[in-house]
Amino acid sequence: MSKTGIIYGVNGPVIYLKGNTGFQMSEMVYVGDEKLVGEVIGLNKERTTVQVFEETSGLHPGETVTATGDAISVTLGPGILHNIFDGIERPLDGIAKASGIYITRGMSMTSLDEEKKWPVHMTVKVGDEVRGGTIIAETQETKSILHKSMVPPDLSGKVVKVVPDGNYTITEPLVTIQKADGTEATVALSQKWPIRIPRPTQSRFPASKPLLTGQRILDTLFPIAKGGTAAVPGGFGTGKTMTQHQIAKWSDADIIIYIGCGERGNEMTQVLEEFGELIDPKTGNLLMDRTALIANTSNMPVAAREASIYTGITLAEYYRDMGYDVAIMADSTSRWAEALRELSGRLEEMPAEEGFPAYLASRLSAFYERAGDMRNLNGTEGSVSIIGAVSPQGGDFSEPVTQNTKRFVRCFWGLDKSLAYARHFPAIHWLTSYSEYLNDLAPWYRKNVAPRFVEYRNQLLAILNQESSLMEIVKLIGSDVLPDDQKLTLEIARVVRLGFLQQNAFHKDDTCVSMEKQYKMMELILYLNQKAKALVAMGMPMSVLKSENIFEKIIAVKYDVPNDKLEMFDDYHKSIDEFYENVLRKNG
Repeated sequence: MSKTGIIYGVNGPVIYLKGNTGFQMSEMVYVGDEKLVGEVIGLNKERTTVQVFEETSGLHPGETVTATGDAISVTLGPGILHNIFDGIERPLDGIAKASGIYITRGMSMTSLDEEKKWPVHMTVKVGDEVRGGTIIAETQETKSILHKSMVPPDLSGKVVKVVPDGNYTITEPLVTIQKADGTEATVALSQKWPIRIPRPTQSRFPASKPLLTGQRILDTLFPIAKGGTAAVPGGFGTGKTMTQHQIAKWSDADIIIYIGCGERGNEMTQVLEEFGELIDPKTGNLLMDRTALIANTSNMPVAAREASIYTGITLAEYYRDMGYDVAIMADSTSRWAEALRELSGRLEEMPAEEGFPAYLASRLSAFYERAGDMRNLNGTEGSVSIIGAVSPQGGDFSEPVTQNTKRFVRCFWGLDKSLAYARHFPAIHWLTSYSEYLNDLAPWYRKNVAPRFVEYRNQLLAILNQESSLMEIVKLIGSDVLPDDQKLTLEIARVVRLGFLQQNAFHKDDTCVSMEKQYKMMELILYLNQKAKALVAMGMPMSVLKSENIFEKIIAVKYDVPNDKLEMFDDYHKSIDEFYENVLRKNG
C-alpha cells in the first residue's frame, strides 16, 4: 500500500505536508493530481518537506502526495548514448513528440526505449558464479561503443538460467541468478541506480595518465589527469563553453557526458545542434555516438537543475564500470549553486556568504569526489574526469563558488576577458591558472613523449613569468629603455603566446595537436631563444635580430607544419642556424 500525505503549503518548488507521513528521506514522490515528480528533503514529526522537479503553479493545499518507495534514480542500459535528457533523465526527443516544444507538467515517460530490441551476445553460462559488476551480456549500443551489461552491484550468486544470443528489449530477463539464501533474481539489459549514491568500486588509482585534449595550453602547461578534476572559471563571453566543446571533441576520453546546467536556452540549442552534426575524429562516426547530453536550461525548474549534475555523474559512473574513460562537461556549476541557493532560501535556512547555503562547499566536494581513475568491481579499469565551468558574476574569482571549487579541484584554467576581447583563444591565462597534476604525470611525459618535456615546459612558463614582471616596467617607462637581453625576453614571450598558446579551432592542423608536435614546437621556440641569447650576449642589438623575420616565421609554424609532416621541424632548426650565421656575417 503506497504511503500518502496531504499538501498544506506551497512555496515555489518546495511543498509541505502536515504530520508524520511515513515517507523516507530522499524518497521519490508523486505530487498532486498531475503526479509531478518530487523528492523528500526534510522530515520531522510535524512536517514533511518535498522539493518538486517540475513547475508547481496551480498546486493547492489538499492535493495528495504519493510515495514510490524508491529514491530518485536513473535507468541505466543501452540507449543512453546518442540521446538528450532533461535533468531527471526524461528523453527530450520523446517529450517533444508527445507534448510539443514545451515539457508538459506531469509528463511521465520511460527514460530509455522499452520496445526497441537490441542484438545481445551473452557472456555467461549456467553454473557460473557471478557478483556485482560481472559482465553478463554485450550489445553494440552505437557504431562507436560496445555496451556491457553488468550484474547490479548488490547482487551475487550462481547463474541458473541464461537466454540464448538474440534480440531483446531492455526489460526482458536475460539471466536468472540464485542467491546464497536460495532465492532467485533476474537481470535484464537495464538496471536502476539512485543518483545521489556513488556506484561502488574496488579501489582508486593515483593520477598517472593525462587526459589528452589536443589543446597546447592544457596538455603542456596545465594538464589534467584521467580521473582528474578541473574548473574553467570565466566571465561572460570568455569561452567556457567553447573550451569544453574542444575538449569534448578532441580529448582521448571514450565517452562524453555533457551537462547543460542552467544555461541560456539559445546557447543550449546551439550545443544540441552542433553536437548532432559533429563527426568524431577518432572513429569517423557521429560524435553523438559516444555522447549523452543532459539539457536543463535556465527557464526549467530549479530543483531539476540541482538534480541534473547527479544524473550526469551517475551515467558516467555506469560507463566507467564497463572499463571506459568518461569525461563530464558540467556547464555550469555556478547555475547549479544558484539553484541550491534558491531552494535554501525557500526552506528558510540560515544563509552563508552571498546568500549561498552553508553546505555549498560540502555539496561541491561530494560532486567532484566522484571523479577518479578506478579499478571496478569486475576487475576492469575506467575513469571519470570532471571539467566544471564556473560563471562568477562580473568575472570575480573571489566569489564563493569559484573559491570553494578551487579547494576541491586540482586543475584551474582561469579564463581572462582581456585575452578573449583581444581574440586570443583559448583565453586561459597562464598566470592565474595552475595544475597540481604535473608532478604525478611527469613520469608519463618522460616515458611517452620526451625525457626533457617537463623541463622545457618549465622553461616556457618561466619566460612568460619574466615577461609579466618586465611589462610592469614597460607600462611605466616604455620598452626602449630596456637592455637587449630583456627586450629578447619580451620577444620570445610574444612568440610563445602567439605561436604556442594561441590556438585556432577552425584550422585543420591547429585545432588539435599531438603531444609530439607540441614538444617539437616547444623545442623549436627554446632553440630560437638559445641562439638569439648568444647573439645578444655578443652585443647584437634586438633591432638587427628582428629585421631577419625569424620570430614571425616560428610563430607561423603551428599553421605551416602539417600534423602528419613533423620531419619539417628539422628545416626550421636549420633556418634558425642560418639566421644565427647571417646576423654574425652581416654584423660580425
